[in-house]
Amino acid sequence: MASIARFDSVWRNGNVWLPGGPADCDIGVTGGKIAAILRRGEGDAAQVHDCTGLTILPGLIDTQVHFREPGLEHKEDLESGSRAAVLGGVTGVFEMPNTKPLTDTADAMEDKLARAKGRMWTDHAFYMGATAGNAHLLDELEMMPGCCGVKIFMGASTGDLLVADDENLLRVLKHGKRRVAIHAEDEERMQARLGERVAGDPASHPVWRDDESALLATKRAVMAARAARRRVHILHVTTPQELEFLAGHKDIASVEVTPQHLTLAGEEAYPRLGTLAQMNPPIRSGRHRDGLWHWLGQGVPDVIGSDHAPHTLAEKGGEYPATPSGMPGVQTIVPLMLDHVANGRLTLAHLVDLMAHGPVRLFGLIAKGRIAAGFDADFTIVDLKARWTIEESGLASRAGWSPFTGMELTGRPVGTIIRGKAAMWENRLADAPFGVPLQFQETMRS
Repeated sequence: MASIARFDSVWRNGNVWLPGGPADCDIGVTGGKIAAILRRGEGDAAQVHDCTGLTILPGLIDTQVHFREPGLEHKEDLESGSRAAVLGGVTGVFEMPNTKPLTDTADAMEDKLARAKGRMWTDHAFYMGATAGNAHLLDELEMMPGCCGVKIFMGASTGDLLVADDENLLRVLKHGKRRVAIHAEDEERMQARLGERVAGDPASHPVWRDDESALLATKRAVMAARAARRRVHILHVTTPQELEFLAGHKDIASVEVTPQHLTLAGEEAYPRLGTLAQMNPPIRSGRHRDGLWHWLGQGVPDVIGSDHAPHTLAEKGGEYPATPSGMPGVQTIVPLMLDHVANGRLTLAHLVDLMAHGPVRLFGLIAKGRIAAGFDADFTIVDLKARWTIEESGLASRAGWSPFTGMELTGRPVGTIIRGKAAMWENRLADAPFGVPLQFQETMRS
């Protein structure tokens, strides 16, 4: 008789999302890797996980989060933010550099990696912040292990991280070769429009930070990218005009949209949420939201990221415009998008492409984003039919609130599996976090 293959674990009876689409099969895992795609009932293992009625997706990745550590831990830290991520079905995150101190030196990057060790629930990587002062060093800094790339703030930042002028933007882009993520709002235009803000009225936020401030910065970023021959990634795009423009520049510019801009409309959000709806770039009108969906249907956005940017309720409770911009989102990104799938706004295949295949394609992640032999055994396991309500008591972010509290959804993450181990199963966490730095093709070659 032929011997029965034995694995560390077998994941049985789920609807498994393979590179070619859904399949009725089992998965054998050994040493944290996918060892085999199995016919139903094949293989033996010390641990057998029954996923009857569930869908096993490749591990979904959130490519834009702000976990606030070091320096702003009262809002969030690496442990609490990544805990929220795995509770929401996210297996990996890219974290942003606008901390205190900034992540803009080799020492600061090494400090973040040290802080993450043994504390982060997800696998993780960190952006290096671009400044006028470190531009000449970025070709070395971007190649550090654990670095996912360089981040530029063209607007909506203060101090050294603001790279608002074309001369310094071009300097940054000329130093290095990896894809550069850009927050594209035009600082000069926004400074000129400060008078458009109305005290106590957060609905004036998108009037001040208008469509033109976004489109102008996006066009400047693409022009600079072409001059420097450097790939760029335009974050949290909010206007149909930008997406129409970027559709003509896909050779050099990739695109992110967020669940909040796909879900909220200013006409409803500002009266209901007040400053909790305040973020940069702003929540805009229902017309803008519908335009984003149009261009998502055209395939222009490459990824969906949460732009998880928590602030406390006390901070948000001041009077606009003295209130900070940003909202939590890493725990709700997958549930919200599953609900959009349930309501026919996009297909599950498209969601997998945006949150698994897309991050790998754009950033060159190693061994992530596919359920295939030899890849890391990262799975986001979901119940597509579960009906539930987002409740404040279930939120893990230190901020303690969500703009989506009370929203009824269809589709829920059941398990977050990272390298073959359950970081979360049915809302229960593992005994301890075990996230490690993500690896990238370009830094491995260096």
